[in-house]
Amino acid sequence: MLSISNLLGRIPGGVAQGIIWGIMALGIYITFRVLQESDLTVDGSFATGGAVAVILITSGTDPWIALLSAFVVGTIVGICTGLIHTVLKIPAILSGILVQFGLYSINLHIMGMVANVSCSPVKNHVLITMRNIPMAILIGAVFAIVLIAIMYWYFGTEQGCAIRATGNNYHMALAQGINVNHMKVIGFALGNGLVALSGGLMAQYQGFADVSMGRGAIVIGLAAIIIGEVLSELIFPKGCQFYTRLLFVIIGGIVYYLIMILVLWMHIDSNDLKLATAIIVMLAMAIPNLRKRSQ
Repeated sequence: MLSISNLLGRIPGGVAQGIIWGIMALGIYITFRVLQESDLTVDGSFATGGAVAVILITSGTDPWIALLSAFVVGTIVGICTGLIHTVLKIPAILSGILVQFGLYSINLHIMGMVANVSCSPVKNHVLITMRNIPMAILIGAVFAIVLIAIMYWYFGTEQGCAIRATGNNYHMALAQGINVNHMKVIGFALGNGLVALSGGLMAQYQGFADVSMGRGAIVIGLAAIIIGEVLSELIFPKGCQFYTRLLFVIIGGIVYYLIMILVLWMHIDSNDLKLATAIIVMLAMAIPNLRKRSQ
């Protein structure tokens, strides 16, 4: 028998994790939507952020500094991907794969050559934990709102507009004298910085960092973005502001994780979650096209 009370009890935890994954999706949004590039580095940089945060916290570092360090290391990872793409002229998708592949070994070195490092909230001071889900939701929401505000401000600056112009029309941006390679590197850096930041939050929330914790992050991020875009188009058919689109990325992350909770609640084998994710992303991408055909 399926218990409704059991489903309702799982929802708060799903919301908390959905917000964290939504923050990760904001990083992917920068490369996928703003730069119009496919960056697969995120599967590695998410785990890098978690590894850096956990190692620093367990060594007595303040969790705020640990999160800032995770963001900085993530930006360095993004810079590496950007330079491989722009300097060595390797396609962005392949550059991301190469960096992601190398990050597996780097993440192991960060964690002392062990695949899993514990960060118990009982022994360590953390900002967010699944032991206090209401506080986790509040802190995650505050993080999301602050990040959306910063992104909205930044992409309205001269440099932010140059990054957006590079993604919208590469050749026109080049003709206007914009250093498009420079803008791409900055975009990759900021995107992976946010991904690593969310990895640091997730590691604190779940109480450990794992070398494979970022596996499939790109698919989850794309699912959050696409679900958010579908919902925003349904609510705002005539279009919406940039900050609203960013907000719907977070909402997309929450909706995605609530769907995953529903799938698990229905006693579907957890080994089929990847298949469920692929179907969800496929349906979300197909909905706009199906709506246009029906009109």
